[in-house]
Order: sequence, then structure tokens, then C-alpha cells
Amino acid sequence: MGPSFNEQFDQLGEWRKGFANQLAQFRSWLGEHELLDAAVQEHLHRLEAQLLDDKVCVAFVAEFSRGKSELINAIFFAHYGRRIMPASPGRTTMCPTELGYDPALPACMRLLPIETREQTYSLAQWRSRPSTWVQLPLDVNDPEQMAVQISKVAETRTVTVQEARALGFWNDELPQDNPMVNAQGLVEIPRWRHALVNIAHPLLKQGLVILDTPGLNAVGAEPELTVNQIAQAHAVVFLLGADTGVTKSDLAIWQEHLLPSHREGESHLVVLNKIDALWNGIDSTEKVQQQLERQRQLSAQMLKISPQRILPLSAQKGLQAKLERRNDLLQESGLPAFEDALAQGILAHRQAILLSAVTGGVQQMRAQVRRAIQIRRRDLDEQMMELNSLRGKNTTVIDSMRQRIEQEQRSFEASSTRILALRTVHLRLMNQAFQHLGSTSQRKELEQLAQALEHSGLKLGVRKVYAATFERLRELGNQVRAAGTEVQSMLGASFKDLNAEFGFSLLPPEPLQLHDFEKNLAELEESYLQYLGFGNVFKLANPLFGERLIKALGMRLRSIFENAANDLDLWSKGATAQLDAQLKERKRSFARRIEAVDRIQSAASGLMEHIAQIESAEAQLHAIDQMLTDKTELLLHLPVLEGAACAVQPLQD
Repeated sequence: MGPSFNEQFDQLGEWRKGFANQLAQFRSWLGEHELLDAAVQEHLHRLEAQLLDDKVCVAFVAEFSRGKSELINAIFFAHYGRRIMPASPGRTTMCPTELGYDPALPACMRLLPIETREQTYSLAQWRSRPSTWVQLPLDVNDPEQMAVQISKVAETRTVTVQEARALGFWNDELPQDNPMVNAQGLVEIPRWRHALVNIAHPLLKQGLVILDTPGLNAVGAEPELTVNQIAQAHAVVFLLGADTGVTKSDLAIWQEHLLPSHREGESHLVVLNKIDALWNGIDSTEKVQQQLERQRQLSAQMLKISPQRILPLSAQKGLQAKLERRNDLLQESGLPAFEDALAQGILAHRQAILLSAVTGGVQQMRAQVRRAIQIRRRDLDEQMMELNSLRGKNTTVIDSMRQRIEQEQRSFEASSTRILALRTVHLRLMNQAFQHLGSTSQRKELEQLAQALEHSGLKLGVRKVYAATFERLRELGNQVRAAGTEVQSMLGASFKDLNAEFGFSLLPPEPLQLHDFEKNLAELEESYLQYLGFGNVFKLANPLFGERLIKALGMRLRSIFENAANDLDLWSKGATAQLDAQLKERKRSFARRIEAVDRIQSAASGLMEHIAQIESAEAQLHAIDQMLTDKTELLLHLPVLEGAACAVQPLQD
């Protein structure tokens, strides 16, 4: 049995902290040796931001009363000595509840009223309107107070059928899915639409985000929740009842909301919860295990996944065992095996992604810094050749040498006009490329789809419009790459001319890479297809739902395009940073060469002394180059979680 989820998450946090410390030391070392150019600065900044902002989201999804909240209590909150999430009989989570940590906010719970469903704002837009939320204080030192406050996510209210219809909880075409009408002609609906819990839990402080979702109706009514939050979660835990297996509503949640983004073998797990219901004291342990295995195999067949992804457990007994410190009951509950599978599935995979980003970033930084070192080495070689040529020469030869250096300097300074023209053309081409990834382009490509969804009634032909929309979005990526190719060609030709005429040693830029752009677009397109099928035809007939769908799609799309714009920006800076670095180094070199000639002219012993200084400087550069290798290797060889390192290719120069 491997380390628990909590222990592995702590290990991931320690790794991130250790890497951040090493990165800070590397930045200081580069600054001390004047090796921090714009491209290196940008790489460092993005690596630091990625470590600081890295979040790990675990979403718990199931129909009502499957034990999601109890499982969350057992894994994350047992140290409080009691339940924190409402999990008692009759007290179930009625609205999506998100647990995380933001140091800028006090410990609190914010609740979004259900009435906000009458408006078309997305959940992300409501987050930027704090006055709309009801905020309740939480005392992290008082578990009882926390539990009482958080229990409000189970609150309901009664409304008329007309109100329920307006809020998305009543559909005349699907009467089997509607809530029951009481004697007064009213129906019960959740009081809150969404809940945000902000507490300084050790794991939440390290970047863990927990998403607890309610049943089928609530999940299906929020496209942003299903397609953005759940689809992008790093791990999804789908709970079934061990006694019931896969029910009709369970299968509906799986097929409509989880299957489109299911990642077999990574971090999507299915739980057969409440196995203690089979512990009747009559059947033998072997017979109970046989019953569980049959249920596991049948569930795997219905969900069309590997049986190894389905884990039996009892969240209630696991929590009880942790509270009573009973290791025997804990093992019987199956909770440790689940925590181990969750940790292996999500954390090692998450660190592998971070390691991959680190590897690429450090590789580019090392190449960039080594290029600056090579420029310095070349300048030292030129100085050494000049000084050696002056041995035994008279004052006239030295004067001639000084005049030649000054002539080279004037010729080099004449390159400024060419460089200014180069920068102007580069900036113009890059602005054109960025426009393809801007919000205006995204809105334009979504217009036809928005128009197809905004009218009432059946949406005929909407899938065709949807497919055409994503074809145009992919074409925007192609246009960006075409612009990148034009920039690459222009810079390559200009660098070649500058090298020949002014003695630069500029390298042509690498081709532009938009990492995962097509892959993310394809995943987004696939995840939304579920809403355009026959099963959602009546829901889609509501223009309010269509507007929510477009807003949710736009939010996810904006994230994909922002990532592509970041790739484009970093590529652009990396392509031209060498020009700035060489300008700076060549200016220093001319000043040092003239100073050396002047000193030799004024003192007979100056020549040999300066040759010795050049030799010392060359030795220092060699030492700096070796330290660069050592420090970057140290960044890449911090201890990693089991299973993470194998996903990363070794660094190559």
C-alpha cells in the first residue's frame, strides 16, 4: 500500500516548494553574472507563476445519497474529529460546493442564490460580483460552527411550478424528471445555486480544490459546471451504491456528463460505496467479496470501463475508523486502497505535467544563457588575438589598432537603423498574429452558434453550425502559425544579413509551437456535443439554457486562446532576446578593447598584464558555463513522486 492521498499531496507541495527555492537561487545567480535577458526573465516568471498558481481539482460526482460528502469527510476532514460536510440521513448537498483557499479572503462560505438562474450570467461572471453572494463567516478552530454553517448547502425552498420552470427545475416534456408536487401545489428546489468554501485547510492551502456536486438535475442544468469545471478537473470520482450498482439515473450522469471527458487509466475513478450494507453478519466474508466482485464486473460492463477503475469501499466506516483510530476497520472499509489509487492517479500525473513544463522551460533558459556566454567567449577570443598581435609592436601599430577598433565600433553602431526597422516589422507582424487569438475573433466565430441557440423551439441544424464553428476556430490557429512562419522567415533573413554586415552571431528562431491548442479545442468540441443530442432537445429549446451554454463555451474557449497567446508571446520574446543580448555584449566588448589598447599604450607592462586578465576571464567563463549546467541539472533532479519521472524525457542540449 502506497502513501495516502494526503501524504502524497504533501510530497507534491514539498517538491513545488523545493523547486521554487532552487529557481529563486538560480535567478539570483544569473543576476550576479549579468545573464538575465528578457527571454530568460520571461521563462523564470512563467515557471514561478505556474508553481504558485498550480491547482489540483478533485470533483466528486453522483446522484443524490450516494455518499459523496461522507467520502470527502473521510478523506480530507477526519482530523477535525467530526463531519464537516453535511452527510447525515436527510441532509444532503443540494448545490455544487467548491472548497478551496484564497489568502485574500477571510475564512468564509459564499452562497449564490438560486434566483440568479433567471439571468444569463455565467458562474464565472457571478464570481466577479461579490455583492450578489451571501457570505457567512467560518471559524476554522471550531469544527461545530463550521459544520453548522456548511450544512446550509443542504437548504431548500418551495416554489410554484411556474417558478421551478423558470429556474430550470421543471420540464413539461420530461415529466419523469420533475420534482414532486406537494399538497399545496408547490415543489422543492435548492435554495442556493453554488457554494464557495474558503478555509485554510493544509491541503487547500497547497492548491487542492474539492468540488462536491449534487444529482443529475442540478448537474445537467449548469453547462458551465459540467463542461468546464468537471471536464477540466484533474480527478473525477463517480460514486455508485454497492447495493444498487448502476441505476438508470447513475447511467444518465455517466453517459451525458462524464463519459465525454472520461480519461481511462489516468484519474477517473468509480467507487462502489456503502459496502457495509452487505455486512449483515450472516454471509461469510468470502461470500460478501463474491457479491462485491459481481457488482464490480457488472458495473464495469454497464459503464464500459476497466473493472480495475472501480473500487469498493465504505466512506462511513472509513470516517468512523479514522475518528476512532481503528486500523482494522480502516482496512476493511477499503478507504486506504482508494486513497492510494487517487493519489497515484492524480498527483503523480500532475507532477509529470509540471516536470514536463519545467524541463522545457529550463532547457530553453539554459540554451539562452549559454548563447550569451558564447558571445562573451567570442569577444574574449577577439581581444586575445588583438593583444597577441601587439607583442613587440611600436606605438604607431598600437594607434592603428585603436583606430581600427573605433572604425568597427562606428560600423556596428550604424546597425541601429537596420535593427529599428527590423523591430518595427516584427511588432507589426506579431500584432496581426495576436489579433487572431483575441476576444474579438472568438466572439465573431461564436456569433452564428449563438444566433442558432437564442430562439425558442427546437434547434434544427445546430450540430452543423456547431461543427462549422470549431472548424473556423481551428483555422484561427492555422492563421497564427502562418503568421509565425512569416515572422520566422523575416527574422531568419534579417539575422543572416546582420551577421554578415555587422558581426553578429544571431541564430534563426525555432518554429512556433502552440502547445495542445488543437488537442484542447478537440476536447472542448467533444465535451459540448452532449448538449446537442436528442437527449437534450427539450432543454435546448429554452433560449435561456442556450445562452448559458454559449457563455460556458466562451469561458472555456477564452482560456484555450489565452494559453495559445502566451505561447506566441514567449516565442516572440525568445526569438528577439538574443539580439538585445548581443547588442549589449558587443557594446561592452568595444569599450573593453579600447580601454585595453589605451592601457597598453600608457604602460610597457600593460600588454602582458591584460593578456593575463583575458586568460583569467576565459577561465571564469568556463566556470560559469559549468555552474550553469550544474544548477539547471539540480532544478531537474529534485525527488519526484513515483510514476511522475517516467513521463518526462531527459533534458538534452
